[in-house]
Amino acid sequence: MWDRMTGTGVEAALRLAQQPEDKPAGGAALDQIVIASGGAAALTAALLVLGWGHRTGRITLLTRLAALAERGPGRGLPGWAALPTVVAMLSLVTALLGMYWDISLHISHGRDEGPLANIAHYPILIGLFGIFTAGVLAIVLPKGERPGTAAVRITRDWYAPAGGVLLAGAGFYALLGFPLDDVWHRIFGQDVTLWGPTHLMLIGGAGLSLVGMMILEREGRRAAGGDAASQAPAWTRWIRRGMMCGGLLIGLSVFQAEYDFGVPQFRLVHQPLLIALAAGCALVTARLWVGRGGALFAVAFYMLIRGGVSVLVAPVIGELWAAVPLYFAEALCVEAAALFLRRRPLAVGAVGGALIGTLGFGAEYAWSQFAFRLPWHGDMVAEGMLMAVVGGVAGGLFGALLAEGLQGRLPRPALSRALFAGALLGVAAAVANGLVIDVPTGQKATVTLTGVRGDAAHRTADAQVRFSPAGAVDGPAWITVTGWQGKGLHVEPLTRQSDGSYRTTAPMPLHGEWKTLIRVHDGRTLAGVPIYMPADPAIDARELPATENFTRDVQSERTILQRELKSDVPGWLWLACSAVVLACTLALVTALGWGVTRIARALPHSAEPPVPHRVDA
Repeated sequence: MWDRMTGTGVEAALRLAQQPEDKPAGGAALDQIVIASGGAAALTAALLVLGWGHRTGRITLLTRLAALAERGPGRGLPGWAALPTVVAMLSLVTALLGMYWDISLHISHGRDEGPLANIAHYPILIGLFGIFTAGVLAIVLPKGERPGTAAVRITRDWYAPAGGVLLAGAGFYALLGFPLDDVWHRIFGQDVTLWGPTHLMLIGGAGLSLVGMMILEREGRRAAGGDAASQAPAWTRWIRRGMMCGGLLIGLSVFQAEYDFGVPQFRLVHQPLLIALAAGCALVTARLWVGRGGALFAVAFYMLIRGGVSVLVAPVIGELWAAVPLYFAEALCVEAAALFLRRRPLAVGAVGGALIGTLGFGAEYAWSQFAFRLPWHGDMVAEGMLMAVVGGVAGGLFGALLAEGLQGRLPRPALSRALFAGALLGVAAAVANGLVIDVPTGQKATVTLTGVRGDAAHRTADAQVRFSPAGAVDGPAWITVTGWQGKGLHVEPLTRQSDGSYRTTAPMPLHGEWKTLIRVHDGRTLAGVPIYMPADPAIDARELPATENFTRDVQSERTILQRELKSDVPGWLWLACSAVVLACTLALVTALGWGVTRIARALPHSAEPPVPHRVDA
């Protein structure tokens, strides 16, 4: 239990009453739900009218835009693939900016006053709706023709490209995360972590939409046959596919954002796993699908867009800086594997992934010492590298299967399914391993403040920290003071003293809305000690002051970092709701796998590009 309050109960009650209750800890206010629902309905109606008008010939706007895209950035593709590709790429960049901006705001400012009060939500919504719109455009644009043999039949004379259907499905899945997120908050309270189940839907839907885009590009190239495809320079296809693979690397890397900002709420060994998984999947796809140099180009595109977003969010907008993994070493590993294992794509995926998990791990380890707020440490090398190897090999196999499917030469179905299932199980096992944590019992921390500065509204201090029993915290991976959600972020390491105690290296914030705690990460141990917590009327929480000297329990840091979570919700309900999210996710992954398999069978590598044929009315 946290230690007792200072002052009288009346004084504590007054402090609680004076805090504005403007940041709800549950679901959004009813008026904001009505406004958001009305806006979504209006946009969807406008999209449906536009599609209906195009199909009936009453509106020609989409025809003109598709022709413009076909002559411009979509050269080599028919309009029904060119226009959706351009819309989807622009939408993904918009959503990416909004996501990193939003994550930064939650870290530095805490909860929203409402979903419509957070300016970063707007580019996210615009971007995700744009992805959905791109898929719908690909579905409605083909008129009077069947867009390739992999097309999906909708009515007697209306066929939609499989990639368009999958792109719309991924966009819808991501958008579904918004209303489900509000429901989740109402049931369980706000989970202020990137890895909340509904948050993962937003990220996963956007990132995996690139697979739908790749399938659409493949369909478009084959449908163009000897017409537009032969007239377009070869470099246009190389750049377009390289950008898609770079986009896939960006999308898969968003799962690392908590580590990028320096406030991960999960074990540090997850970071090399996620980096290797993203690198293996995206870079192997790039090398096998784009060609020689494709992996390096994908990383260059990644650095341009992802680095640009960090610059926009931090120096330009004025929020927090998000570090960027390097990935160039991983790209060189994949390029080398492909050079020595020609015509053996599965071997390229496995060997390239293994190199990513070893040599790539070493490069990212060195880079973390300069780029990340929480650098990697020696005691995580063994487990971290093992996690990276699993992630790299699994991602490499995913990438090899995706690239081979896009080129119409998947291995036989039994082998493809076995490799996909095995890689998926390997990733699941590695993630589960990282989620197994220990919280020490019977340990305490005595904190003595020194160098107290400022008045009550600007109070900061240094501190000396002594853990008991003696030797309870001895050489952890990292031990920091973290202060967040006070209109900024404070992450500073503690240094060990000769007498076994620890000392802060910079004054820590102890005022206003700051939430300040000591964090200890040692092997499987994830623990924390609260130092200062403000009153929070929305969750009926009193202020926890930082007195000159106090002793508090070492406890689960989740109860401190996510103090808004409700503790009275039955466990079975959380499992049931998580199962719903998992079912939606598996449905999306299964659909994407179906799409890759369908296009591989319908558009085999050896076949000549067919000329699109008319569909009789």
